[in-house]
Amino acid sequence: MAHKIRFAEPPDVGSVGLTEQIIQKRAYQLFELRGCQHGHDVDDWLAAEAEVLERKTAATSHEKADHLKVPSAA
Repeated sequence: MAHKIRFAEPPDVGSVGLTEQIIQKRAYQLFELRGCQHGHDVDDWLAAEAEVLERKTAATSHEKADHLKVPSAA
């Protein structure tokens, strides 16, 4: 009997899974920028994590600010 392979749906925007994927890609970019020198994986991960979470926080704050704006009377 053949088993069906189920593929996971892509993560939702803002999900932990998507955030982790973005951090992983950025950490690899930092590794490449370092000239692919091994031994700095934790440093690259932490730097990438800080960048991504800072951007995510800034974007969330910006979205909240847009929702709180009072429309001006024209």
